[in-house]
Amino acid sequence: MFLIYYEIGFALALLLSVIYVFMWNNRYDINITAIFLLVPISNFGYMLLEMSETTGEALLSMKVIYFAAIYLPYFLFLSILNICDIKINRMLRGGLFVINSLLYLSVLTIGHSSIFYKSVRVVVAAGRLRLMKDYGFMHTVVYAMIIIYFLASLFSVIYSYYMKMQVSNRMLMLFFIPEVICVVGYFGNFIIDRTFEIIPYAYIVAQIIYLIIINRLIMYNVSEMVIESMVQTGDTGFISVDFKKRYLGSNKTAREIIPALYDLKIDQNIDEVEEVKQSVSHWIRHFEEDVTLKRNLYKIHDKEDPDNTKAYLVNINYLYEGKKKIGYQVFLDDDTQNQKYIALMNRYNNELEDEVEEKTRHITEMHDNLIMGLATMVESRDNSTGGHIKRTSMCVKFLVEEIQKAGEINLSNEFCKCLIKAAPMHDIGKIAVDDAILRFKGRYDQEQYKKMQVHAAEGARIIHEILLETDDELFKVIAENVAHYHHERMDGSGYPMGLKGEEIPIEARIMAIADVYDALVSKRVYKDSMSFEEADRIILSGMGTQFDKALERYYIAARPNLEDYYMFLEQ
Repeated sequence: MFLIYYEIGFALALLLSVIYVFMWNNRYDINITAIFLLVPISNFGYMLLEMSETTGEALLSMKVIYFAAIYLPYFLFLSILNICDIKINRMLRGGLFVINSLLYLSVLTIGHSSIFYKSVRVVVAAGRLRLMKDYGFMHTVVYAMIIIYFLASLFSVIYSYYMKMQVSNRMLMLFFIPEVICVVGYFGNFIIDRTFEIIPYAYIVAQIIYLIIINRLIMYNVSEMVIESMVQTGDTGFISVDFKKRYLGSNKTAREIIPALYDLKIDQNIDEVEEVKQSVSHWIRHFEEDVTLKRNLYKIHDKEDPDNTKAYLVNINYLYEGKKKIGYQVFLDDDTQNQKYIALMNRYNNELEDEVEEKTRHITEMHDNLIMGLATMVESRDNSTGGHIKRTSMCVKFLVEEIQKAGEINLSNEFCKCLIKAAPMHDIGKIAVDDAILRFKGRYDQEQYKKMQVHAAEGARIIHEILLETDDELFKVIAENVAHYHHERMDGSGYPMGLKGEEIPIEARIMAIADVYDALVSKRVYKDSMSFEEADRIILSGMGTQFDKALERYYIAARPNLEDYYMFLEQ
């Protein structure tokens, strides 16, 4: 009967640890993982103690039991600090571990020294071997250590409960319960009958509580991961909310844009703070009604200085844990300059006639800078070695010059200027591609490649919105076509539309050659640069399938200029 009690305790502890392994995620707290490793070890020790037939076996079992008893308070305390968002330096954390290790070394002296057990007697009662122990000084130290860890954990919880707004009070309470249960287990047998040890089942209850709260805990880890990334960029605000509109976290930039976020506690419903309800909750509600409504414009008006109005571009999407949707993520990007530019575009027709030319030039410069700025921003997020947009523009220029020299394809000077100007915008749609895909170091798998492919259609849509009010219709059409169709192939196997032959606009066919050529001869994080000869072989082998066969002669004519240009870049 006694053995079954401990066998069940070991089996349950092992089962719960196996469940944890199947639930495990690389964002789980390493301290919790250590707890799930130590509990089965401890319960195994109690089972071995009950099975012991000699004094030596019993003492060895006690050493196994104390291994968990000494290290578990350490990992329980660190897990409390983690959920309380209290940082301790590496030296202190390491020092505590060393102290625990020294305590366990004293346990290993059982049977050889009197510092932990002064004496040990074996008593056989009712067919059971039991140890009668006279405790030494170090045993008292171990129990003092357990009390100190418990008090330190209690202080951390109380401090975080009252002082840290970005910590979930409910999670604090749930995390502290296993600490209380274990302490009760450690000291409970001094109060009640010692026929059965209660600590193995106290450990099991603690495991169950951790399994209950661990899925909720990872939601905070996801937010912290994203928030840390956004904090590093400095100029983008981030807010995360679960599906029940409970606040999961935000970064400093977001709280400066929407100060009411400072009034929210983790797990509090965002509708309870009016300003947050009118902004964040309003955006989420529209997104829930139509997931295509991902974008909003948020303006903060300065009553004293109307010209100082701030404008933020709001982007909403789902918050994921792996492939599972767990809530919403809201990004706020400063769009003040762009909105001022749009306002200027709306006002400039009312200006005096003699100022039109100057203002038009100024607007054009802003327009070009905005386009180049957006393209450069997108490129800075990519894993390319940099300069791709400038290099492809030069490639397009060389190809266009050869086409114009031959005169067999009727391309006007205006068309060619617009094409060269539009070339840097061909990958602007990558702004809609997630960083995890865009900065992936290596070759994409099928799912990643599918996600990357959206940049073509997104690029055309973004350019259409940016150039919606432009008077230069030719440039608008060329820029959209270059972004939309530069990954189409002559044999119809390209994307996003699967166009073939002359269904593909001529500007996109030219851009395709320039884009691939630069990709081949330029170094990327996942490959070295290719020789001109090898790149040339690949380009020519693709003529008629990937590229327009009619453009082959112009590519060949432009090849010396292309090679000279890239050799110059390498100097």
